[in-house]
Order: sequence, then C-alpha cells, then structure tokens
Amino acid sequence: MFSAYRDRNLVRKTAERIAEAANGEPLRIMHVCGTHEWAITHNGLRELLPENVQVVAGPGCPVCVTPGGEIDALCLLAQERGVVITTFGDVLRVPGRKGSLAEAKASGADVRVVYGISDAVRMARQETGREFVHFAIGFETTAPTTAVEVIKGPPGNFSVFTSHKLIPPAMEHLLKSGARIDGFICPGHVSTIIGADAYRGLASRYAKPMAVAGFEPLDIMLAILNIALQRKRGVAEVYNEYARAVRGPGNKVALLAMEKAFQVSDADWRGIGTIRGSGLVLRGECSKYDAAARYGIAAVGGGSMPEGCSCGDVLLGTLRPEECPLFGRGCTPERPVGPCMVSIEGTCAIAFKYSDLRIRSRRP
Repeated sequence: MFSAYRDRNLVRKTAERIAEAANGEPLRIMHVCGTHEWAITHNGLRELLPENVQVVAGPGCPVCVTPGGEIDALCLLAQERGVVITTFGDVLRVPGRKGSLAEAKASGADVRVVYGISDAVRMARQETGREFVHFAIGFETTAPTTAVEVIKGPPGNFSVFTSHKLIPPAMEHLLKSGARIDGFICPGHVSTIIGADAYRGLASRYAKPMAVAGFEPLDIMLAILNIALQRKRGVAEVYNEYARAVRGPGNKVALLAMEKAFQVSDADWRGIGTIRGSGLVLRGECSKYDAAARYGIAAVGGGSMPEGCSCGDVLLGTLRPEECPLFGRGCTPERPVGPCMVSIEGTCAIAFKYSDLRIRSRRP
C-alpha cells in the first residue's frame, strides 16, 4: 500500500500538476507539524515544486514553543526540593533562561526520560517515598494520554506540570496577525485526534484552503495540489487527504477524555507570545494532580529566545533556519542555542541535518 505513496513517478507527476494549478501565481502554504517538515526536507519535496509555490514551516514543534520559564521552574523543583522530574527525551536539552533539565540532571537532580506518562506513573507507584512530577508537553496528540492517566487516579506522590497546547488557535493567531498564508497543510497526528472538521470554521472565516495530510511524499504533494486547485476554483474548504487515519469528527474517546480532564486556557508560546484559548489546564477532580498548585511554582518569563537566536521568526515562517546568523555556527544540534535546534521535530535541527551549510560550516 505505502509503496504507491513513495512512488517517484507519481510524486513528480503530482508536482507537474501543482505547477499547472498554481499557474505561475505565488502560493505560500504553511504546515504546522514537525513530522511534515521532516518528510518535506528528507524527501527533497521543495526542490520539486515550482518557484512560485512555497511551503513554510510554522509552530509545529511543541518542544520549540515551550516557554523557558517552565523549564526554569522544573529545574528549581528538582534541584532545591528533590522532586523527580519525568519527561520526554527531546525536552531535556531545551534551554531555559538559567539552564536546561539536562544540566540540572548533570548537577545531580533526578530527571528521568520516559516514553509516556504511564511510565512516570509506574515509577511513582514503585517509589512511594519520592515525589514525582511529569512535565506533560505536546499538542492534541499527547494530551489524551495525560488526560487518561489523571482520570484513572495516579498515586498521591504523583502530579503533572501541564504544558499542552492546541493547534487550531495557533493557526488562527497566525491568520489574525496578517502573516502571508495562502493555505494550510493541517497536521496529520493532531488531526487523528481532533478530526478534519476542527479546521472547517477557520477555512471558512478566513477564506483559506486547507488540507489534512499524511506523512508520505505523495500525501504531502497531494495536499499541496488540492490547496492549489481550491484557490484556482475560488473556494476555501478542508480536504482530508489522510482519510485512512483521520475521520471528520476525530477520535471521540480521546476528545471526551480531554474534555473531562482539562479546561481551555490562554497559553504562552515561546517566540510567539500569548495565544488565547490555546492551552489546557487540569479541571475538577483532576486539578488535585496539578504540580504548579501543589508546589506553589509558577513559570515566570522565558517566552523570548536567547540573544541572537532567530527561532521566533522561524516558528512564524518569516525566516528560513539557514538565514539565522547562528545556524550551523554558534548553534548546532550538539550545542543548541535555541529550541528549534534541539528536537528532531525542530525546523532548525531538520534543516541542519539535511543542509549543505552543515558541511560548509565545518570547513576550515
């Protein structure tokens, strides 16, 4: 089945159809998914598109938009109060204002990498004499797993520092800001949870064509083609190219769990600012597992990028990673300055891995 989605001839023919549909007119499409950026760059899809068709990366990496103040607060909790911090591996090296969780771990703090929140709950049950805080980040893809665990009732020595964010409000924020976006490739993983219908109001209100896409080369090219055809016809709809995994109403079980565990709140996105209605906080009975309330900690500041870092502009799609003066020089995946160079879903990390500049920057 998947061989067809990787067929070079089909991908090239689709690129030709995109050129015909765009008809020489500028078309600037944004995606908001780190895995889409990896697939586009890894497969060289931008090189197949006509010059008038641009596909830019938006804020599709949850690690990249996590405020430094949250990292600082958790480092302090681990270092000064001896709390065990659990989180995903790509969070560890994200720089806060005063260091990273990896640096806290190196200094003796108990910071552990887990594959999911269930691993953290299991550790808390096994080590009843320790306090555990799980740093829960991610978009709608990972939020249901957090919801399920707090609904089930973890042990009393376990709590959650919630940093989940919602994608559709971020998309609307970008459209309201006046950013030049002619259409959106909607994220595949997020859409398996919230469904294709979640974008229909946005497409209609802002008259922007959208397409939900999978992660194979042909998936992405077909999404681009559909957006180009929508514009040519003068319509703004939501095309579900990823129908093999995404349904219109989404995953109802996951959505119900999120609704039971969370309430929507405003949230800070690093490098972008506060986006209304784009965050999730624990509600009702689940709020007793809120680590911020339990320990009286707050994430203060840290919404800006380190000095000289252009990650904010990269997240907004106004700057390519290679245009940042630190890219491949002062900032590399081994020694990241900004968060976009840390995660495997970070636009800068992806660009560094596949860019010729990586080789040039290492020449004497």
